[in-house]
Amino acid sequence: MRIRASIAVLVAALALAGGCTQAGSGPRVVVTTNILGDVVSRMVGDQVGVRVLMAPNADPHSFGVSAQDALQMQEADLVVANGLGLEEGLLDHVEAARAHGTAVFEAGEHLTPLEYDSEDASGPDPHFWTDPTVMAEVVTALEGTIAENVEGIDTDALHGATTTYLEELSDLDRDMTARFSAIPAGHRALVTNHHVFGYLAERYGFRVIGAVIPGGATLAAPSASDLADLADAVREAGVPAIFADSSQPDRLVQALAEHTGIEVRVVPLFTESLSGPEDEAPTYLDMMRVNTDRIEEALT
Repeated sequence: MRIRASIAVLVAALALAGGCTQAGSGPRVVVTTNILGDVVSRMVGDQVGVRVLMAPNADPHSFGVSAQDALQMQEADLVVANGLGLEEGLLDHVEAARAHGTAVFEAGEHLTPLEYDSEDASGPDPHFWTDPTVMAEVVTALEGTIAENVEGIDTDALHGATTTYLEELSDLDRDMTARFSAIPAGHRALVTNHHVFGYLAERYGFRVIGAVIPGGATLAAPSASDLADLADAVREAGVPAIFADSSQPDRLVQALAEHTGIEVRVVPLFTESLSGPEDEAPTYLDMMRVNTDRIEEALT
């Protein structure tokens, strides 16, 4: 009896350590990024245990998972991933789960991706969430996948929650459109620590002047000539602010600001990861609103 009790305690501890929102052996969804994790949680509510692999303030390009995480991916009813090459450290695990027979939803397969349009980045841009209308496309597709693959889900409740969330995304888009329209056209230019705002720029009429880190990931490093070329572009464009990811050190962005020879503010944004609950961007909607506030204030 003591052995059985000890086993029961161990199983409970592992369930808590795994970060599921619902204990037990019921339906489960494993989500790679915390942005999509928040969206899935809004859709399914407390019906389904949701395991989010990416910690707050992590880099989606470089975070990894444990062996237990990989096993949970294979045993889940559904794995939800961003795709388009974003989760560079998880590609093998996602494919292993698919090969095991787990249903996999990749957001990138349910949208028309933008292509990077710069000399230092090529291929599809995975950062679709900076445009809430594209996120709405993903949410609409995700509802059907959850209904089809998650055993025991109440589809009426799922549809109701999804409809409410889509309305909130529509409200967010209207607010962002109004706020960004107030920024003078000549100031509607973005310089960031790496290429992440292509979808936002396309939706709301911004120009992407450049990025401090070349390429679409955060794993590359700029050369002195990269900084010099971008500094020239910043000086020519006359942008009043440079935007840096709040979860990344801004040393390189500060270096670029110094290279311009003019006064340029460095403004932190939440770009690829949500914050913890104690900070300003614990949800996707919070993240987008905070970024809208900071971009509008910096460029108006």
